[in-house]
Amino acid sequence: MKMTQAEKERFVDLHIHSMYSDGVFTPEKIIETAVEKGLKAIALTDHDSVEGVQRAIEAAKGKAIEVIPGVEMSATISGEDIHILGYFVDWKDPVLLKELAQIREDRKVRMREMLSLLREQGIDLDEQMVFDTISKSSAGRLHLAKILLKEKAVSTLQNAFDKYIGNGKPCFVGYKHLNYANAIKTIKRAGGVAVLAHPGTMGNDKYIPDYVKAGLSGLEVYYNKHRPDIMRKYSALADKHGLIATGGSDCHGSINGKGIIMMGSVKVKYEAVEKLRNAAGKLRT
Repeated sequence: MKMTQAEKERFVDLHIHSMYSDGVFTPEKIIETAVEKGLKAIALTDHDSVEGVQRAIEAAKGKAIEVIPGVEMSATISGEDIHILGYFVDWKDPVLLKELAQIREDRKVRMREMLSLLREQGIDLDEQMVFDTISKSSAGRLHLAKILLKEKAVSTLQNAFDKYIGNGKPCFVGYKHLNYANAIKTIKRAGGVAVLAHPGTMGNDKYIPDYVKAGLSGLEVYYNKHRPDIMRKYSALADKHGLIATGGSDCHGSINGKGIIMMGSVKVKYEAVEKLRNAAGKLRT
C-alpha cells in the first residue's frame, strides 16, 4: 500500500526500555510521554523481557499511537556480545517466553559474577540489596552502574562502564546463553522480524553477512550514539544486504539526573514500521 506524504512525515521510536528491563518508566508513562512528543508509534524493546508489552498496548487504547510488541535479546557471536531486536513478536509465544526466562536467569548469574569481580577491586556491594533494587527487571549492567553511582564508587554512570563493567574492563562478564543464530531463530519463530541493534557501538561489522544468512531482516541505522557519517555507513550496508533500516533512541527514561528524556530524539519515519509489518506478514504466510 502506497504511503501518503503526511504518513511519510510521521515519526516513530523503535527502541525504548521500561522498568521491566533497565529503564525507569512504567509502560503507561512511556505511552504518555510518546503521545506528548507527537510520536505515531513506539516499540517497547526491553532486554530479554516482554512483560511490559500488554500494559503498553492497554495504555495506548484510545490514543493516537501504535504500540509495536518488541524485545531486545542478548546474544553472542564468536565470544562477543550483541543485541538482536525483535519486532512484531507474539509476546505470548510459549517458546519465546521460555527462552527469555532462561536468559533472565543467566543474567542473574552474570550479575553475581560481576559483583564478585567488583569485590576483588575493593567494591563490596550487598548482593541482596542489588537484587532488591533490580526487583522484577531483567538484570543488566546499567542497573549495576546506577548502584555504583549511588554508592559513590564512581563519579558518573559512564565512569562505571569505563572503569569497571564496560566491555573488556576488569569486572565485565559476557553473555553465555544464546548465540546469534538461535536468537534470530527464536524471534522469527515467534512471528517477529530480527534487527541488529546499534551496530555502530558493537564494532563487529564483519559478522553482518553471518547475521543475514541466519535470517536477520534489518539494521538499526538511526541511533542516538550514531554520528551522521555512521548512519550513512549503515544505511549503505542495509541497502547492500537488502535489510530494513530502522532506528530509535534507546530511551531508558530520565536516568541521568538532568531530566533529559531521549524518546523521539532520533528521527525515524513511520515508513520503517510499514516495512517491518510487511516483513512480519511474510514470515507468517
